[in-house]
Amino acid sequence: MCGIVAYIGSKEAYPILIKGLQRLEYRGYDSAGVALLNGDFSVVKRKGKVSELVEFAQARKKDGTSGIGHTRWATHGKPDDINAHPHSSGNKRIVLVHNGIIENYATLKKALELEGHTFESQTDTEVLVHLVEEIQNREKLPIEEAVRVALTKVIGAYAIVVMDKNDPDKLVAARKQSPLVIGIGEHEFFIASDATPIVEHTKQVIYLNDGEIAVVNRKGDLQIKTINDNRIQTPFVHELELQIEQLEKGGFDYFMLKEIYEQPATIADCMRGRLNASEGWVKLGGLEEFSAKIAKAQRFIIAACGTSWHSGLIGEYLLEDLARIPVEVEYASELRYRNPILTENDVVIAISQSGETADTLAALELAKDKGALIYGIVNVVGSSIARLTQAGFSKHDRT
Repeated sequence: MCGIVAYIGSKEAYPILIKGLQRLEYRGYDSAGVALLNGDFSVVKRKGKVSELVEFAQARKKDGTSGIGHTRWATHGKPDDINAHPHSSGNKRIVLVHNGIIENYATLKKALELEGHTFESQTDTEVLVHLVEEIQNREKLPIEEAVRVALTKVIGAYAIVVMDKNDPDKLVAARKQSPLVIGIGEHEFFIASDATPIVEHTKQVIYLNDGEIAVVNRKGDLQIKTINDNRIQTPFVHELELQIEQLEKGGFDYFMLKEIYEQPATIADCMRGRLNASEGWVKLGGLEEFSAKIAKAQRFIIAACGTSWHSGLIGEYLLEDLARIPVEVEYASELRYRNPILTENDVVIAISQSGETADTLAALELAKDKGALIYGIVNVVGSSIARLTQAGFSKHDRT
């Protein structure tokens, strides 16, 4: 699960990027890299841990007040220094980091090779940055418009951040089916794949929606447009509730070990304000508005992946035992690609730790399109699943 962090402002970018990449290490990765802009690009990337990148970068140029960083989980090409992000255009004018998969990259690559482009890596990401270069050169477009036009030719999922050496006071970001959040500071911006690298710098964030492209600049200006029809969007600024202590290992060697030991407190926090056994009441605010529809539901479907799927199996036993309503637990990756029978009499519950699991999000969108009542059980306020569902629950949410 790749990670993105980017910065533009008046501060030195390198420490912010490295600290941000360390915050994203919980996602899992096999290589890491940064690109810094100070007249020219300084691109440093390395197979292995962020600590190995830091060691490798010690003797290299690291100054610059704008930059992008990335942790990669290999999808196209083996994990090595060449396939690591960021990737550069052929003319070395543009650098780009990317989460997701470009499904038609092979077709695009063949077309670009016919135009004279050559590629150093095996990645779909390098194809995308060359496509931006080709469109920019051919149509003489500013970087944000070249990126937007390029994305109209792309099939797949992406969250990207782009820098142009000839337009150094600007960052361009865009997303489709892969999360991206923009942090707003004092004449500075932070961009990341989730809020963990941002929370120590600002509490004001904007979550990009699917099919949106954002342009931020050093003056403090931000503009968001739709990718397909170039319509200007009015962003909604969220106040982060995440605390910095939640991002630390808390003395444990591994995040997973920390989470195991946190389980009793996590369950208590999740139920606080919702369940009072001594007084005998349960209050779930997200259910009240739809209680009549839930009472008439003919079936519950739980969609999830990985350990969330195993949690769903426990939920199946409990719901069937207590509510006497049929429950099915589906792998979200299977549910999204078949043609399931879903109706307005169904309640679909998505479970996702991050709230960004791509297959689970796609399954939920399918259920919504078919008229089912959809719920999300997630661990991140403001995540894509929390924002998509009619009602979602989070251990950090008290509404």
